Amino acid sequence: MSIQKDISDCRICADRFARTATRHSPRPVVWFRGQPRILIASQAPGARVHEAQTPFWDRSGDRLRDWMGIENDAFYDRDRVAIVPMAFCFPGYDAKGSDLPPPRICAATWRAAALAQLGQVPLTLLIGAYAQGWHLGDKMPVTQRVAGWRDHAPHVFPLPHPSWRNTGWLNRNPWFADELLPVLRARVQEVLE
Repeated sequence: MSIQKDISDCRICADRFARTATRHSPRPVVWFRGQPRILIASQAPGARVHEAQTPFWDRSGDRLRDWMGIENDAFYDRDRVAIVPMAFCFPGYDAKGSDLPPPRICAATWRAAALAQLGQVPLTLLIGAYAQGWHLGDKMPVTQRVAGWRDHAPHVFPLPHPSWRNTGWLNRNPWFADELLPVLRARVQEVLE
């Protein structure tokens, strides 16, 4: 059996999800194979991705693709871009309608095997605090990690989540668009060629 099928069949969080405000069933979104050129290490699928079964199939995805400077066909080519979140399923919402964090059991169960299958990936994008903490092993705030992007480039780029909720962050940190994004776009083109 392949690791992708094992993850797709996973139901370890069924009871946890049944207790959320959304009371949904697990539907892992598995988007990797082979030896891709780019790894997107993200947080967890949102509700729209849960329904569509396609990662970043929302406004966050539009923004991320813009940051990367690529179109849908390149982004969704699993042989070129792997999307391996910290949790493969939508974690649900709490009673107030806020996103729940990715369950740690998902990364503990699947992450090492999924990443091992990918081999050496030339470029890794670390989206948000959970992925950055896992891969960089520190507890820095996202702003500090992203501001220190030169310490990890050209192989790793820590990024804020591309959610609309971070529009204020982007406005307060113009260096992100002015300095980091041109370098990121150039590196994405370099590794995809």
